[in-house]
Amino acid sequence: MWRESSPGYWTGVLHGQVWTLTQKDGLLWYAVYPNQGTPDNELEKRIGKRPAKRKLPPPVPDRIKQEIEEEKGSQPTDCKKDSKVLQDYFQLHVSLTELYSRWRETDKHFLKIAKDFPGIRVLRQDPVECLFSFICTSNNHISRITGMIERLCTALGKRLCQLDSVEYYTFPTLQALAADDTVAKLRDLGFGYRAKFVCESARTILQKQGPDWLDTLRLAPYEEAKTALCALPGVGAKVADCVCLMALDKAEAVPVDTHVWQIAKRNYLPPLGQGNKTLTERVYREIGDYFRSLWGAYAGWAQGVLFCSDLKRFQSSGSQPKKISKMKLKELK
Repeated sequence: MWRESSPGYWTGVLHGQVWTLTQKDGLLWYAVYPNQGTPDNELEKRIGKRPAKRKLPPPVPDRIKQEIEEEKGSQPTDCKKDSKVLQDYFQLHVSLTELYSRWRETDKHFLKIAKDFPGIRVLRQDPVECLFSFICTSNNHISRITGMIERLCTALGKRLCQLDSVEYYTFPTLQALAADDTVAKLRDLGFGYRAKFVCESARTILQKQGPDWLDTLRLAPYEEAKTALCALPGVGAKVADCVCLMALDKAEAVPVDTHVWQIAKRNYLPPLGQGNKTLTERVYREIGDYFRSLWGAYAGWAQGVLFCSDLKRFQSSGSQPKKISKMKLKELK
């Protein structure tokens, strides 16, 4: 999770270290703050392998530049490691120029909005952090989710450092999330019924699959990974698709929430608005399949652009999308 520590500068925890990022003149500048660090072998494990079968667009030029600070002990090997982390996290091997060009050719609605939303990129997040963060989103709003995740990290994560009176912590391990007293701690922190889902999912993974199971799903086919995630407590189709897209290298995953459902009915599949007052499992699948056929292997990335556009539209107008039936919403989350 990132916070704007000063105008144009974003600070957060990535691969067990605290970073500050900013973009100037087409370059990404960064600083990494001292802490106990991450061993090279642990870094390789966290980044993991990518599926070999997907055809990727041509790579983009390396636009990462180190913000060099004359500190004792700074080594070139650290620069290479840092660059590798950022290349992986921002998925800079994927050419947005090529993808946007393809989507403009096949989608008239995308053509209209793309000029106002350039550079929307899906981040490659840590699978554990991504999964349990999304479990906390059930029937929740962004500001409350942010506070919950901050409290979760403070209570169960490892302290890294303090910058400008703000303390930074790692995301908790599966072992910490599965501990006997975790449910009680999370309820005290305001997690409500989600506390049980968090703890039970962590225990299920450790007891039935092992601590590295989520990483192995990066190499599994999309449908297999999604089905496996949906078997966890508190995980439905939307959360599973979010994790598949943002942490498990499933670029074809299309999470369908209220915004995406409204986009589909308004701009792509008008018949969905005739008599469909709830987002059923069948409708959810129909929307995802339609967008995959329209946008191709990176459908989830294109969906992200439309999501940002629709969210901006509602924020500007002060409107709110129609609510989905609570029963159906619970089934899909």
